[in-house]
Amino acid sequence: MAIDFTLPPDVVAVRDRVRAFMEGEVAAAEARMRQEGSWRKGYAALREKARAAGLWAPHMPPEWGGMGLGPLAMAFVSAECGRTMMGAYVLNCHAPDEGNMHTLLHHANAEQKERYLRPLVDGTVRSCFAMTEPEVAGSDPTGIRTTAVRDGDHWVLNGHKWFISGARGAAFAIVIAKTDPDAQPPQARNTAFLVDTDTPGWTIVRDVETMAGHGNHCEIGLEDVRVPDAAILGGRGQGHRLGQARLGPARLAHCMRWIGSAEKALEMLVHRALERELHGGVLADKQLVQAMMAESAMELYAAKLMVLHAAYLIEHGLPFRQEVSIAKHHVANMLWRITDRAIQVHGALGYSTDTPLESMLRHARSARLVDGADEVHLSQIAANLIAAFREDGSTRRATGVGLL
Repeated sequence: MAIDFTLPPDVVAVRDRVRAFMEGEVAAAEARMRQEGSWRKGYAALREKARAAGLWAPHMPPEWGGMGLGPLAMAFVSAECGRTMMGAYVLNCHAPDEGNMHTLLHHANAEQKERYLRPLVDGTVRSCFAMTEPEVAGSDPTGIRTTAVRDGDHWVLNGHKWFISGARGAAFAIVIAKTDPDAQPPQARNTAFLVDTDTPGWTIVRDVETMAGHGNHCEIGLEDVRVPDAAILGGRGQGHRLGQARLGPARLAHCMRWIGSAEKALEMLVHRALERELHGGVLADKQLVQAMMAESAMELYAAKLMVLHAAYLIEHGLPFRQEVSIAKHHVANMLWRITDRAIQVHGALGYSTDTPLESMLRHARSARLVDGADEVHLSQIAANLIAAFREDGSTRRATGVGLL
């Protein structure tokens, strides 16, 4: 069958609906909120509008109140959301809740789904994923120090977590803790627990201040947090596997949203270059500015193809980890470069807070750290490349499954 880049009609229809909603409702409301300096007001009303428009929880199955979209359609939905500040939140497909919904859908038992997944999809609660710790490298979850010790039919959790996005205001957390310190392989030492955040011993120490300000990335203390055996999610010793299964698609979801943000930055760059007059012409006439445009266009084009290919692999049940790692590294760096170029073309205006670009750049810097630092992905990509060559004398399998 010949390669066909024509999008299925249903995907086009969903993309257009989301695009119209983001432009007509969310972007317009955010522009007003930016002018008024009240960012948090109005989002509840927007979420109700999204629900009424049939754009609620697009990543979840209809039987759970969602739209039932696959990874390919979600690539376009997330990209449209990424053109706004809180579009994904408005549609209830934002991190970390999106990843937690998928995790609960695939790993929770029936009782856990009703107790935790149902209200999460309904939008009546929020959640967080508590794995990262300040004392150990986040890229190696086998080193987690938070412990869970059995006590009768309960477990007692003690430990220290940080940069737990969405923790403040979350009703529950998926906590990764070490239950079997001597298990082999080391990946079998951790277990995932569902922990209600009003459980005694769960304490939010602080909202970690970042270069982008307060973003609800919290430091958490766990002191003698008791949970029942029924709180185990996905089986004892399955915490590492569950976390990795969650992170693969989650990385791609981030990439999709970053593409929308980069696209917005590029549009701002071009618009500024076309209207800014100097030396008898406009910035867009200058070859160095044209080079910025061209480089940005090429990088954005490559990013879109990477994300769509990775989404295709996930949707068809094919191996996807190498492609997602490649996409994650490329898109994160592309986002930074394009946003930085947009600021450069805007000059002092871009450096000011009069446009969203300064905020976009500060948020973009985290992209090279979250869901695996650049260096971790580069190392993994190289390891897969070496393994592919050793096995069959070719690198094709590690440079895009099913492509040339």
